[in-house]
Amino acid sequence: MAVLVVLGGAAPVGAAPPAPPNPSDGEIAGAGAQVDARVSEIGALINRVAAADDRLRALDDTLAIKREAVNQALVDLQNARDAADTAAAAVADSQTHLVEVGAQVEVARQEFDQVATQAYVRPATSSVVSYLASTTPEAAMDRANVLGMVAKNQRQVLDELRRAQIAQANQNATARQAKADADAAAASAQAKRDAAQTAVSVAKTEFDTQAVARDDLQRERAAAQSALDIARSTVSGLQTQREIFLSWDAQREAEIMALLAAANAAASRAAADKAARDRAAALNEGQRPHADLESAPTTPRRTQPKPGKPQVTGSAAIETVVDRAMSQLGVTYAWGGGDEDGPTLGIRDGGTGDAHGDFNKVGFDCSGLMLYAFAGIGVSLPHYSGYQYNAGTRVDVDDRRRGDMLFWGPGGSAHVAMYLGNGKMIEAPESGDVVKISPVREAGIMPYAVRIVTG
Repeated sequence: MAVLVVLGGAAPVGAAPPAPPNPSDGEIAGAGAQVDARVSEIGALINRVAAADDRLRALDDTLAIKREAVNQALVDLQNARDAADTAAAAVADSQTHLVEVGAQVEVARQEFDQVATQAYVRPATSSVVSYLASTTPEAAMDRANVLGMVAKNQRQVLDELRRAQIAQANQNATARQAKADADAAAASAQAKRDAAQTAVSVAKTEFDTQAVARDDLQRERAAAQSALDIARSTVSGLQTQREIFLSWDAQREAEIMALLAAANAAASRAAADKAARDRAAALNEGQRPHADLESAPTTPRRTQPKPGKPQVTGSAAIETVVDRAMSQLGVTYAWGGGDEDGPTLGIRDGGTGDAHGDFNKVGFDCSGLMLYAFAGIGVSLPHYSGYQYNAGTRVDVDDRRRGDMLFWGPGGSAHVAMYLGNGKMIEAPESGDVVKISPVREAGIMPYAVRIVTG
């Protein structure tokens, strides 16, 4: 047929470019197997990293509780020292009174001795006894009675002063015992503070050890992820090559079919044109055959991501505490920092805070920020989240509203933040961070919020 003649020579103009690479099914399957292996490896690593993260979160919660326990111990130690100072003042005061009463007793005793001496040794002196001197028996009796009354009165005064002296001595002994008890309490509080700081250091060491292990896993996972990405890229590249080839092949088929259709149509038309065939035959008659025809050359195409009541109530009070907290956005976290007037120099905690140099920073920790915020409405909060959890009216955490305090950890001992509404809160989160607004973390939150402004 004529169609065979059309297709038999050099590629006709408009034909598909040369075939692109066509990866084999085996190559694609092998690359896919590499992906599956990497996915399985990464799945195991993801589970291990997740377990490590869970351990770190638990250790971090424990560390937070122990750090706040140091805050508690510091508050308790200060209270114990204040009590010891008060007891010492009471001892000094009772000692002063004891000395004063002793002096009064001595004066009274001397006056009593003087009266007695004047009465019985020098009755003729100008004392009251001399007015009673008489040589008659009746006068002598009167004189004796008066002397007895004077002596009795003097003795009563002396006895009362001595009783007061004994009472004051007892009070002094009680004050001394109270001072001894207060000193013992202060020593115990100091020991608890030291123990709390030691516990922080131990917990921090364990946290750091687990963090290193977690970081190693993260690096291992990152390496596996990189290998997976390469394997996926390989598969994707092979698949893309296959898709390009299939597209080329489809285009080639379409062009071939179009050429075939055109060739068949032309052949049909020629076969039907008898007059043309006849004229051609007439011209060819008698002519020498042309046997050396050469085909013209063809050119192939080229492809080309401690509270008091608020002094202000109602919405004005709520906005006051919120404004104060918000005014500190971006202030550095400093463990132990913050008071009623604003950020203060942090203190040593023997752990994470020290590692971040909190003792050399001016800022807030979580309870310090709350202390500062509520000071604006006249409420004095203790610098310990566990005590702040008992500072106001507790409401179900699901009923929280703007200005309420939210807590984490047993008894609110791990962390405290202020609720702003719409699922947001402001907090001083941890060492190395700053005061900021965060979404409320529901995990581990205490079942009650604390409301200071109830009106």
